[in-house]
Amino acid sequence: MNPSIKRAVLGIPDRAWQQITYPTAVPDPATGELISDAEVAEIPAYTAFASRTKAERVTARLIVRRVRDLAKPAVVGEQGELFPVWRYHPFFTDQPAQTLQAEREHRHHAVIEQVIADSKASALAHLPSAHFNANAAWLTLWAMTCNLLRATGAQASAFHARATTATIRTHLVHVPARIAHSARRITLHLPHNWPWQHAWAHLFSTAHGPAG
Repeated sequence: MNPSIKRAVLGIPDRAWQQITYPTAVPDPATGELISDAEVAEIPAYTAFASRTKAERVTARLIVRRVRDLAKPAVVGEQGELFPVWRYHPFFTDQPAQTLQAEREHRHHAVIEQVIADSKASALAHLPSAHFNANAAWLTLWAMTCNLLRATGAQASAFHARATTATIRTHLVHVPARIAHSARRITLHLPHNWPWQHAWAHLFSTAHGPAG
């Protein structure tokens, strides 16, 4: 969002914005709130790198997605909301698809990139290896771990359902607990004033509850 892009985005007329709904909600990077609806518009011919030489300039499509800025609550009074506050997310492309289709595909790529970035905090950090079998083993371990941790987060709480792998490990797996044995029973002593005790307890009761 350099000054040139800001001017181009703010010059988009209101009638040019189209409503879009995402099949899978995406998290807002500023608030963490899930977003399933947005508005999309396009500048068909935007010239990037205009300050450079003519050979370095590139003209293509600038597609912009805007969502309500949930970090800045709307001003509400007797007359209702004064005006909406938007957050803009542009991307530059020469893809020939229709505007909404191009935005959906761009969002899909962004989701995959987030998964890859999150996966590098676990088993994918060991790749690549010079040994093909080692790569295959680490990839299998990553897939198993990813599925188990995502299921763990979903069962623990709404916050952990969309938390990163590192956060789930810190909050729910690397627990500073003490195991005690008494009368052939195992007692797990958890830390006091632990902020994630309810999420962990809910996860434990769900995983070890009676069979359905």
